[in-house]
Amino acid sequence: MFVIRAVLGLVVAVVITRMFTGRIYIPYIAGLAIILVGLAYFSEYLRQRRDK
Repeated sequence: MFVIRAVLGLVVAVVITRMFTGRIYIPYIAGLAIILVGLAYFSEYLRQRRDK
């Protein structure tokens, strides 16, 4: 599951960085991908907490 989220986070980070800057900046992509994957795990945590 982590690999799927990491790959999707990386792809979305590349698209977002490319849309807003017009270039591919590796540090921005890495940071944004980490934030996106972290938000995915945080939302899963909130969803599981609500279901209990």
